Amino acid sequence: MSSKALVSVIIPFLNAERFIQEAIESVFVQTYDNWELLLVDDGSTDASTDIALRYAAQHSGKVRCLEHDGHQNRGASASRNLGSRNARGVYIAFLDADDVWLPHKLERQVAILESQPEAAMVYGPGLWWYSWTGKPEDMQRDYVQELGVQPDASIRSPKLLTLFLQNENSVPSSFAVLVRREILERVGGSEESFLSIYDDQVVFSKIALAAPVYVSGECWYRYRQHADQRCHVASRTGQYRSIRLTFLTWLEEYIKRNGIKNREVRKVLRKELRPFRHPNLHRLLQERPLRQVRISLKWIARQTLPASVRQWLRAQRERLGGTSQREAQ
Repeated sequence: MSSKALVSVIIPFLNAERFIQEAIESVFVQTYDNWELLLVDDGSTDASTDIALRYAAQHSGKVRCLEHDGHQNRGASASRNLGSRNARGVYIAFLDADDVWLPHKLERQVAILESQPEAAMVYGPGLWWYSWTGKPEDMQRDYVQELGVQPDASIRSPKLLTLFLQNENSVPSSFAVLVRREILERVGGSEESFLSIYDDQVVFSKIALAAPVYVSGECWYRYRQHADQRCHVASRTGQYRSIRLTFLTWLEEYIKRNGIKNREVRKVLRKELRPFRHPNLHRLLQERPLRQVRISLKWIARQTLPASVRQWLRAQRERLGGTSQREAQ
């Protein structure tokens, strides 16, 4: 029996016959060999079901196929949860059916988590992969994701979550991470109301609030760019903005429900919600210099607030100003 920790690799798929075999093969070529592969069929109607079943039949000790009752299509979050409930590994790794891992992905990530016992998960930057098409115009488009933090260190809350909220380009893809199964279970896994995009950001937010996360500077995967990608479809159909609002509202409620008092997270979250809840104020702050905004707000206050309220505000400002001067002395 291997003394290495078992990694449960979960690939949810829906009508992925075009790419799924390449994704599966990128698991088989891993230099870390103690893994199990769970292929979760999210109601496919193409040949991807047969491809998955063939791998399970040929590698019965390593590969299992799962599906929802009645071969339903229930979305990526529910499919990842189904895989996680059936996982046997100490660690869990997700891989989308249209993407691929580089051969040392699991070996390096397991080594990092073994050496960083306080870290709930590890991730690194991905290669945004355009050149897979072989087209001359795509050959120079590949680039490696910017992390937004100093790599090769454990990052504690709230730094990582506030970064994710303010810079979506820094958010890892679901297939970038290796996470401890006990942590994933503790935070409740994926939120099944998120059927498409933001399902990964939900999980990352919960984990980042619960424990440190190790961020590596190593690139371990290729993130295939194509027109049928979920985020591209959401942008093309005009759904992206509304789904982001759903995510931010969910996070606000999650923080309240769990009694999380972190001021920095709340501050950044309010700022990210402002374009949705206070669009006029957001435009004002975006379009005008701060001094002009202050002048405008003072004018609005003079026109709308009672004299007694204005006097009280003036007294508070003078009191705070005097306090600041005394502290400076």
